[in-house]
Amino acid sequence: MEWYVTLGLAVALLMVLFAMGLPIFVAFLAINVIGTLWLMGTAGFGLFANSVYDTVTSEALTTIALFVLMGELLFRSGSIDVIFDSLDTLMGRIKGRLFFFVVALSTLFGALSGSGLAVTAMLSRSALPTMQERGYEDRLSIGLILGGAGLAAIIPPSLMVIIIGSMVDVSIARLLIAGIIPGIVLALLFVAYVVVNLIRNPSCAPAADDSGDRSWRERALALARMAPFSIIIFAVLGLMMLGVATPSESAATGVLGSILVACYYRRFSLRMAGEALLSSLSISAMIITILACSKLFSQLLSFTGATSGLVATASSLNLDPAWMFLILMLIPLLACMFIDQIAFMMVVIPIYAPLVKAYEFDPIWFWTLFLINLAVGSLTPPFGYNLFAIKGGAPNVSMPTIFAAAWPIVLCFLIGMVLFYLLPGLVTFLPSLI
Repeated sequence: MEWYVTLGLAVALLMVLFAMGLPIFVAFLAINVIGTLWLMGTAGFGLFANSVYDTVTSEALTTIALFVLMGELLFRSGSIDVIFDSLDTLMGRIKGRLFFFVVALSTLFGALSGSGLAVTAMLSRSALPTMQERGYEDRLSIGLILGGAGLAAIIPPSLMVIIIGSMVDVSIARLLIAGIIPGIVLALLFVAYVVVNLIRNPSCAPAADDSGDRSWRERALALARMAPFSIIIFAVLGLMMLGVATPSESAATGVLGSILVACYYRRFSLRMAGEALLSSLSISAMIITILACSKLFSQLLSFTGATSGLVATASSLNLDPAWMFLILMLIPLLACMFIDQIAFMMVVIPIYAPLVKAYEFDPIWFWTLFLINLAVGSLTPPFGYNLFAIKGGAPNVSMPTIFAAAWPIVLCFLIGMVLFYLLPGLVTFLPSLI
């Protein structure tokens, strides 16, 4: 059977299984079992066992479990509430301050949780009702929640970055650091979007927000209350940038930092720590199982000749790298309107990786833009699943309003991607320092 038929059948069958609502790891497991039996018979299960063993014993994947545990400790201890209250105080009495508050909060929560869907659901239940009560425009409020949550895949520590780094030959530390400047640039684009809206339509926010009137003493205290979080930031990012620690070691110090922060705020308890540990074990086991199945999937593609055939065909087309890059970016943009980001990554990364090498794209730059593209797909109407997370958290808001809120944010992301394409140094500068 020709390689392209094999590849097409495998991808099509995966899409069918996803559409049936099967868990990601079950879909991959079914494909792998069928493919192994078909290609190698029962003797092929040795390859299956080796693939699983190599994945679950990979040191890089301990980073995933530790970052998940860090996020669980921060959220379950309620330490995150300190950030919420402190940012609210620091914003002061400015017109539309809750718009800027949501950008800062969703960006920070996205970095701490690593899940855009979780941030979207949380803010649509907490921040959005407050903004509606105070007279803030729904469209702009929802758009900023979607935009900030979309940064979860980009700003470190990002679980999706670690997943990609463990699947391709790229430094996880450099890939994590690469998301810092793009994340800041995108957040600034959201701020610019708010400012433009406030100038064009002042009625989108209340004329005065007395709840934000705080004394300088209160702001200083709020800043002091947030100071302990600098321990976590330094533990996770500072140690990696200094070259002192690997991503796994940084994640471990991040867990220790989150425990110290919870203790500082007197919110640490053994019961809370136990619940966080059990939850993180469950999430981490699921992700590692998916990765193990995905690794075997990539090995089966190589065995059938699909990987080498794809590279040979792409090379024979003599496409300009810019056109190939555009094609490789359009696919996730469209697919992630329908498919979970992690599920899509598991399918296409084994296919994309040889093409990235063949066209000599800088891997740090390419995979960072790939992640941004995944985020855009998840909030693009009409099928981006983050849109439905907003609807679930705010059932009183109509879907047309949510769609209208998403389009300007999608445009902000696309403008950012054009900037990162034209100025690759925005992505590669910080990684080049370590």
